[in-house]
Amino acid sequence: MSASRAPHRSRLVRGLLWVAGSLALLLGLIGVVLPGLPTTPFILLAAACYAKASPRLHRWLLNHRLTGPMLRDWETHRSLTRRNKTIAVVSMAVMVSVSIWSFRGRMVVQLVLLATAAIGAWVVLRIPTRRD
Repeated sequence: MSASRAPHRSRLVRGLLWVAGSLALLLGLIGVVLPGLPTTPFILLAAACYAKASPRLHRWLLNHRLTGPMLRDWETHRSLTRRNKTIAVVSMAVMVSVSIWSFRGRMVVQLVLLATAAIGAWVVLRIPTRRD
């Protein structure tokens, strides 16, 4: 195991990183079905936290059939392809549009959906892009 993947020496810090990683993983899973909440950044954050808190959980994410390819790609390149970013932003936009339409007449809910979608798109678009 490389030094960058070695668990943190402090038991307290490992525990806090485990909690943060688990919360990020939960938010990432919720983002699969909740429009406007991005999945990718939360899964990446969970993997980063688990790398320092629990090598076993980090390996589990890396070898999982759904999260593994994305995480291995991220650890290799530290960027996303233009195609992946486009798919993420367009799918968020479509789902948020459907949600906003379904909440017509509830301006506050529509504005919250729009704001969370804007934040989600901003997060995804900030990730470095590579040609591929």
